[in-house]
Amino acid sequence: MKLATVVIEGIETAGVIDGGLFYTMESIRDQVEGIPNDLNTFIEQSSEWLPVLAELDLTDAEGVAVESLQFASPIRPNKNIFCIGKNYAAHAREFDGTPPENMIVFTKAPTTVIGHKQPISLHAEVTNELDYEGELAIVIGKKGRAISREEAEDYIFGYTILNDVTARDLQAKHQQFFLGKSLDGSCPIGPWIVTKDEVGDACDLEIETKVNGEVRQSARTSLFLFPIDEIIATLSKGMTLEPGDIIATGTPAGVGKGFKPPRYLKDGDVIEICVESIGTLVNKVQS
Repeated sequence: MKLATVVIEGIETAGVIDGGLFYTMESIRDQVEGIPNDLNTFIEQSSEWLPVLAELDLTDAEGVAVESLQFASPIRPNKNIFCIGKNYAAHAREFDGTPPENMIVFTKAPTTVIGHKQPISLHAEVTNELDYEGELAIVIGKKGRAISREEAEDYIFGYTILNDVTARDLQAKHQQFFLGKSLDGSCPIGPWIVTKDEVGDACDLEIETKVNGEVRQSARTSLFLFPIDEIIATLSKGMTLEPGDIIATGTPAGVGKGFKPPRYLKDGDVIEICVESIGTLVNKVQS
């Protein structure tokens, strides 16, 4: 099942995508009384509403063509986005040649989040080294702490695509990740969330990033140094994960900084990130 948030007449509206059509939660309420009207609440109550939605016949509901939609981020995170650094050995090698022994974790501020086809600001006033990072992102579905690797799957609601846009010069200048990772609008997410049952084996998905049609990144999630169950178990050891939390799982080799000379983003560049079983996230850089 695909769930999205779109902008209709200036208002963000959640709904379901089925057969190339988007059905708002408001229209679904005609058949299902009380269904939440935003995806944050829906995910929090997903154990109640997902089975109902899965059985719903939408043939008589009024849908809107997906091609005509203006997308927002599927959800608005209530706290920072969790990110895993250097989770592909080849990406670690293109930086300093040393894959990490332990998981690298950093975060991006909620104000970074934008949706599919929304513009990425070049932020030329603060950076000359804006870079892309295509990633698979996990969406947590229920509250948990000290989650075992064996239980991790039970806490996943679904998956989406995320671009961990990074100002490399800020990252180097401040000797940490947060400022370079948290420029406004530097975290495109979407176009939608796909529930885990429809994604299948998220531990072996193809991921590809193109810039202006040129393939820059190409890998499979089977190459993760730290797989999804270990990521969830590690993050939750002493910290509570909550419904709607977003975890970016790391980017493959081929980022702009890894080229010689580096190939950073510039005004007008179009980034397309495709993840198997999920879709394609597209954003354009604007000054």
